[in-house]
Amino acid sequence: MLGRRQIREKVVQTLYSYHQNPIKTDVLEKNMFTEIEKIYHLYIYQLNFLVALKDLAENQIEIAKNKYIKTEEDLNPNLKFVNNQVLLQLEQNEERLSFTSKHKNLNWELHDDLLVKTFQRIVAGKRYQDYMEDSNLSFEDDQKFIGKLFLRYIAENEDFHDRLEAMELSWADDFHIANSMVQKTIGFMKQDQPSHTLIKMIKDLDDRNFAKKLLIQSISHWDSIEKKVEERLENWDLDRISLMDKIILIAAISELDFFPLTPARVIINEFIEISKVFATEKSQIFVNGILDKYTKDISRA
Repeated sequence: MLGRRQIREKVVQTLYSYHQNPIKTDVLEKNMFTEIEKIYHLYIYQLNFLVALKDLAENQIEIAKNKYIKTEEDLNPNLKFVNNQVLLQLEQNEERLSFTSKHKNLNWELHDDLLVKTFQRIVAGKRYQDYMEDSNLSFEDDQKFIGKLFLRYIAENEDFHDRLEAMELSWADDFHIANSMVQKTIGFMKQDQPSHTLIKMIKDLDDRNFAKKLLIQSISHWDSIEKKVEERLENWDLDRISLMDKIILIAAISELDFFPLTPARVIINEFIEISKVFATEKSQIFVNGILDKYTKDISRA
């Protein structure tokens, strides 16, 4: 599921979109939850890529078996990768299968150029070769290998990132969220305990209401919060603040004002982290300074 930080990120993104193109709040709210749902599509797309790597490996083994002149390796292939227990669990996951059956565009073709090139890079890598040569078989080893493989060849793959951006523009901004979801999915797996469900986007009604309220309050009190920010600027004009920094501050101060049960330090830390994702290096210092001053001025604990 999305954590509160990721929900805050989606609110900030939605506020940025609103500033660029003001629309009715009910439509904006609907669009925000649609964008949140798109992260789930990306999550499934990445899981399907892992399964497709296994399918491609199996396909190549079958092709080798049907060669006219066969080597010993063709006749007795190393099946460790295709029998990886984490990949087998993902392959059999009912929710992944069901969702993909309804969204065919999330499938990967075995001849897909990105899939084939990534598989070739994996096979040529030392980590893969060491894994295949290790005769020890354990669920933990399989889990660790797939976790590292995902980070190296998917999460850190610029070509993969470019593909996502071409398919769905918002995926580029949400790639890090989906990466975290895939890592958690792999990490949560247990031997001989196949999981039939995956990570949900919104945990419960409380999280949904949190996202909705933070969005609406930020928009409703935009002008007054801008003034609060301006009052705490030293030798700086409001117009000189970057739009993203301003939006992060508006969302943060909205939460400080309208969510009194959440400790101020938690809110500040969350929005500092968000500034690291969406803004510049100097932004986190600026955001921290304004929010820290604001909480002291209003005695917000």
